[in-house]
Amino acid sequence: MGVVGPLAVRGEYVDEDVYVPLATTEAALIASTNRGCSAIRAAGGARVRVEDVGMTRAPVFRTAGLEATRSFVHWIEERIDEIRRIAEATSRHLKLLDVRPKSFGTTVLLRFRFSSGDAMGMNMATIACDRIVREFIEPETGVECVALSGNYCVDKKPAAINFHEGRGKRIFAEVILEAAVLRRILKTTARALVEVQYRKNLLGSIAAGAQGFNAQFANLLAALFIATGQDPAHVVEGSLGITCIEAFGPEAVYASVYLPAVPIGAVGGGTELGTQREAMHMLGIEANAERPGMAALRLAEIFGATVLAGELSLMAAFTSQDLASAHEKLGRGHVPTEPRPGRG
Repeated sequence: MGVVGPLAVRGEYVDEDVYVPLATTEAALIASTNRGCSAIRAAGGARVRVEDVGMTRAPVFRTAGLEATRSFVHWIEERIDEIRRIAEATSRHLKLLDVRPKSFGTTVLLRFRFSSGDAMGMNMATIACDRIVREFIEPETGVECVALSGNYCVDKKPAAINFHEGRGKRIFAEVILEAAVLRRILKTTARALVEVQYRKNLLGSIAAGAQGFNAQFANLLAALFIATGQDPAHVVEGSLGITCIEAFGPEAVYASVYLPAVPIGAVGGGTELGTQREAMHMLGIEANAERPGMAALRLAEIFGATVLAGELSLMAAFTSQDLASAHEKLGRGHVPTEPRPGRG
């Protein structure tokens, strides 16, 4: 566990400097992200905005054919109010936002989308969908639910629907870096950063058929997820997204990150573990029953600014040819091991 910062976050739920815990085995990541934090602080802070898209679960059903499929979808659409009543009875923090159907022949997928307060909401969505299916949809229609998750959610897998529609928290972060900050802290220039962005994050990602047009979202998110007790498998969705670096005047750059699908929460799951609780306390994350959802949004803003810091430093390292040397210097330290029993 390492700590980076202070990181200047200028959001709607965070407007202060914070120290950010990262859990990683990559020693260079701490030093690199810390450099990015210094650049952001020198630039006056990262402006961050977050949208609570909601958590999804999508059971899959089997009908008798096309007409049965059409009738089933129509039946669902006419009974949204009853479905909402059943779902929201499972938790006082859960709200059903919408249900999106998708059908192919005898297959119908229903993508339920919920808001879940300060919880990440996956378990809440699953329990609510199970209740809706078992107590209402199957008994009333006779249509069988084949699986409670039909991969249209989409949970813990890269998917275009999560890229376009979002899942969990949708995060935006930006900063303007003047020439002096680029030169003094990041050891680079505006022209060099824009060039790397274009050829690496854009053209390289297109050539690879990637859905992540960024340098290392997953690296920072994995370290943040483990440090704060999130489910690390959701780094898959979180790694989707775009880093933008563009010229801003003759020698400055505008840099931003867009993360469309980051499922995180401020309560529940691993956030209750001792070390992770300490990390959340360090970030000022504390759920308040009078302001449901605010703690998770604060956490998301810090995540966005931290990812931006990591992107800036790594992209700069490519321009200054420092990537390999940094890993050689910081990532090859000797790890002491305990002697084996009987070996003295």
